[in-house]
Amino acid sequence: MKNSILKSNTVNNKILIILFLFTSIAAKAQMGSNKEITLIKEADFEKIVDGKKVRLYTLKNKMGTVCQITNYGGKVVSLWIPDKNGDYEDVVLGHSNIDDFLTTKERYFGALIGRYGNRIGQGKFTLDGKEYTLVTNNGNNHLHGGNKGYDAVVWDVEQINPQALELSYLSKHMEEGYPGNLTIKVKYQLTDHNELKIEYWASTDQSTIVNLTHHSFFNLKGAGNGTINDHLLQINASRYTPVDEGLIPTGELLEVENTPMDFQESTPIGKRVNESYEQLRFGLGYDHNFVLNQNKNGLNFAAKVVEPTSGRVMEVFTNEPGLQFYGGNFLDGSVTGKYEKSYGYRTAFCLETQHFPDSPNKPQFPSVRLDPDQEYYSICIYKFSTVE
Repeated sequence: MKNSILKSNTVNNKILIILFLFTSIAAKAQMGSNKEITLIKEADFEKIVDGKKVRLYTLKNKMGTVCQITNYGGKVVSLWIPDKNGDYEDVVLGHSNIDDFLTTKERYFGALIGRYGNRIGQGKFTLDGKEYTLVTNNGNNHLHGGNKGYDAVVWDVEQINPQALELSYLSKHMEEGYPGNLTIKVKYQLTDHNELKIEYWASTDQSTIVNLTHHSFFNLKGAGNGTINDHLLQINASRYTPVDEGLIPTGELLEVENTPMDFQESTPIGKRVNESYEQLRFGLGYDHNFVLNQNKNGLNFAAKVVEPTSGRVMEVFTNEPGLQFYGGNFLDGSVTGKYEKSYGYRTAFCLETQHFPDSPNKPQFPSVRLDPDQEYYSICIYKFSTVE
């Protein structure tokens, strides 16, 4: 009887020890993950720009994911995503203070883009028989709204709750050459499904053109942690819009099959990027709009990126007809960002949901016209998860 009691106590002790070890390991893992998140100081973004107050806002969901956003340009400043082991990394490029954002060589880090995302050929378009002339800030062409697009204005802001931020801006008639007073609202939401959800609404008092998008530079290894050429990319598109040497679409919709532009199946980004192919030569790599395959429910799967080492996965969903894939071809190591890391050649990618470039001059493309009796609505969802 005594031996039975001793054996029973020994078994119970072993069970308690095992449970304690598992609990300790889990607690340490959780503590380790939390400790890895280094929030950027909100005080380093407090500044008056163009007479308006700039601040930094922090969103956090129930999963422990954290996103920081400034109302200067509506920029996503940091986005902490766990890997397959629960370890967090900040996966977006950018700066840790407002002064660096104001002077950086790469002005579009994490920014809201408008009034027209992407390029307009020769900086001109015609609407209702009237020609409008925009600034040519990208060679002979207009890019991302001009010299002072929405990436460089101070948005009005309201933090709705710990997981959502609402930005608003009145883009005045003829600002950067665009007609109509455009009233814009953008909502950032960090959902409990680990989605960064971006919604755009706009209305105008005069017929105009609108194409809003978001321009985060992603590296799923962590910002500044090496090449993105080994990331696996899938784009839900069988066609793309080929461009001329100035990166203006020719107006054609070409099949991607049997070309380096084919990402219908998951493929390493760098697998074919250096092939002798005219479109890659024009873009110095990938900098192209893909024509998304449409479904019937209004929200399309656009793309999926997997980083094999960390197991991080990013999926993109949108109601937009196009997706601009940019492979970081103009990053050259001359910009030092957060955590004193330099951003080298092809160390980030962008997936920008949008209407097609130069649509105002291509009547065969989906229209970007907005009239006073209409409301513009666009949605982009970046959904994060992991695989082993």
